[in-house]
Amino acid sequence: MTSQRQVRLFWRPLAHVACALPLVYLILQLAEVAGLRLGPNPQLVIRDVLGEWGLRLLLGSLAMTPLRWLTGKPWPLQFRRLLGLWSFAYLALHFVTYFFLDRSLDLPVIIEDIAKRPYITIGFAAFLLMIPLAITSTAGWRRQLGARWLTLHKLVYVVAVLGCWHFYWLVKKDVREPLVYCAVLALLLGFRLWKARQRAR
Repeated sequence: MTSQRQVRLFWRPLAHVACALPLVYLILQLAEVAGLRLGPNPQLVIRDVLGEWGLRLLLGSLAMTPLRWLTGKPWPLQFRRLLGLWSFAYLALHFVTYFFLDRSLDLPVIIEDIAKRPYITIGFAAFLLMIPLAITSTAGWRRQLGARWLTLHKLVYVVAVLGCWHFYWLVKKDVREPLVYCAVLALLLGFRLWKARQRAR
């Protein structure tokens, strides 16, 4: 039996540590600790690892509601915001890497990329949509916005679709990995649709 006290005092801190581990490992590789290396194109590795973990954690946050339905327990919902904010943190670093390491903050080049490269366009759109979700994720904002909070936070589904789409277009050749992400997202959204139809009946 998982009590709310156990979740708050043990499982949530453990989840924070688990979410931070990929970033810590990336930093150790960057510092070449214990022989760890990022390879010949470190900026590309950093950008891709941050982006992939951001998408994984975003899908993880979307999985919490179906998990709550399947288990009949409320505790999965206590991890939804945590995973969503960690996802935002990774994706913010993903874009910082692109802006500073890939493009050296060359704004004309960045604007041209966003305008002419569709995978960058939808990726950038997804990140912009995540910003209001991250800002209004607190209980205070939820109380202040009321019913509008739920409407606003449905944008997470759009963000997830755009994120998977961005990954698919980015890969170009071997699309097996992005298709796995797309399949997981389709399963999560399909489960929600099935649940909504059940409620309607």
